[in-house]
Amino acid sequence: MELDGRVAVVTGGTRGVGAGIARSFLAAGARVVVCARRPPDAPVSRGGRTAEFSPVDLRDPVAVQDFFDAVGRRYGRLDCLVNNAGGTPYRPLDEGGAERHARVLELNLVAPLTASLAARPWLRQSRGSVVMIGSVSGTRPSPGTAAYGAAKAGLEQLARSMAVEWAPEVRVNSLVLGMVRTELAHLHYGDGAGIAAVGATVPLGRLAEPSDVGEAAVFLASERAGYVSGASLLVHGGGERPAFLDAATVNKES
Repeated sequence: MELDGRVAVVTGGTRGVGAGIARSFLAAGARVVVCARRPPDAPVSRGGRTAEFSPVDLRDPVAVQDFFDAVGRRYGRLDCLVNNAGGTPYRPLDEGGAERHARVLELNLVAPLTASLAARPWLRQSRGSVVMIGSVSGTRPSPGTAAYGAAKAGLEQLARSMAVEWAPEVRVNSLVLGMVRTELAHLHYGDGAGIAAVGATVPLGRLAEPSDVGEAAVFLASERAGYVSGASLLVHGGGERPAFLDAATVNKES
């Protein structure tokens, strides 16, 4: 129970990757608070322990500040903030005005900054850490989700700068995620056969599970990563096979 007695907040922790992260923190002994605009369909639990839920709109700075102050007063400390909340619909750049894309930037970049600033006084007291949940969409072209990719690229850079500004009291790191199998994976990849086919393109042969992300987040929050700050940990199963290799193989065979 390496996080025994620690307190963690996981934004967007009611489903998918966020719920997986929350469950890993619970298993590691932490007391966990998850927040989102809507409550989970079922309590987020692991090993007989349950995360507390608080409703909050992360785009509302006043509400965010009130939320973190309430967590700090209730538990007397805050040891880790996992900035997981985010996402985007598929929308090519020329569909919809700039203000629609700006909302994606607000949720995926501005909201983590807002949460981090509100949590910082409590994190400083406990010499805690921030974990940003990034994406490979921020490191490669992201057609159809360009604003999301831009936000995730900015989030990684924000984490690096934050790590320098807030040292030595607060460590800040990023997890850069590839494809993850969540309860909504079928919307992106189709049925089980489609998910298996997409997973086969990953060097490790499968999509990540939310628990894979959770275990990596626990590591960054733990004393085992006590000298790790400003880092970006790739959680993508080995990445993506370069398309030119397949094209070269086809050409060679023909």
